[in-house]
Amino acid sequence: MLGKGVECCELSPFATPEPGPIRHSVWIGNIQELARESSKSMLVRIPSLLSSDQVAHMRGVLERSDWVDGKLTAGPQAKRAKNNLQVPEGAPAARALAETISDALAKNERFTSSALAQKMSLPLFNRYDVGMSYNNHIDNALRSMPGSPVRIRTDLSATVFLTDPKDYDGGELIIDDTFGAHAVKLAAGDLILYSATSRHRVAPVTRGSRWSSFFWIQSMIRDDSARTMLFELDCTIQALRAKVGDGEELLALTGLYHNLFRRWADA
Repeated sequence: MLGKGVECCELSPFATPEPGPIRHSVWIGNIQELARESSKSMLVRIPSLLSSDQVAHMRGVLERSDWVDGKLTAGPQAKRAKNNLQVPEGAPAARALAETISDALAKNERFTSSALAQKMSLPLFNRYDVGMSYNNHIDNALRSMPGSPVRIRTDLSATVFLTDPKDYDGGELIIDDTFGAHAVKLAAGDLILYSATSRHRVAPVTRGSRWSSFFWIQSMIRDDSARTMLFELDCTIQALRAKVGDGEELLALTGLYHNLFRRWADA
């Protein structure tokens, strides 16, 4: 959220627009484009959330962990669609790994800017071996926090990939939105953040085994289109600041960001 060094926004992991010349008309055009795209669902890639050493450590711990049927943590609808394995939520080893992910998220400016997180569920861990998949579903709107009466509203879903894509076939996370289906298969340590209102699935694994961590976020900005616009506006401000430095126009855009945040915040 207006953090130093935030990268230019990338709402799809497959294309990044090149910034044009810095002119007043471009600023106006950017804001108009944000308005036209306000219905776009958020789909944000966060590369290298975890280092290769952190991924290797997690893999070693998970290899020694017990795994249970993923249906044990699924709702009535999901039980019919879900075919995978999970580490039990209360497992001490999984909690230690979850803290590593939470610490990495707290230091990641791209995650801060895009999620605007208010609450977050404990990261969990799953795996898909050959023949396993998760058919089309939409995540539950609320999720209970283990051992606590607190529940979170699931505005955003997140997956951290823990397996090198070369080590398995299939297993793509497929997310549907108004622009069609997006198949996501990222490098180990990368995170994909997307709207929990999206219908999504995990394609069948045909070779190897796909391991990942997953969790949900309650954002300070409940509305997905408003959250997307704030992220794009934040990215635009940071890109302009890097090119031209601070000035009256940047001050005005920053004020617009905070005033919109103030209007939409549910905090």
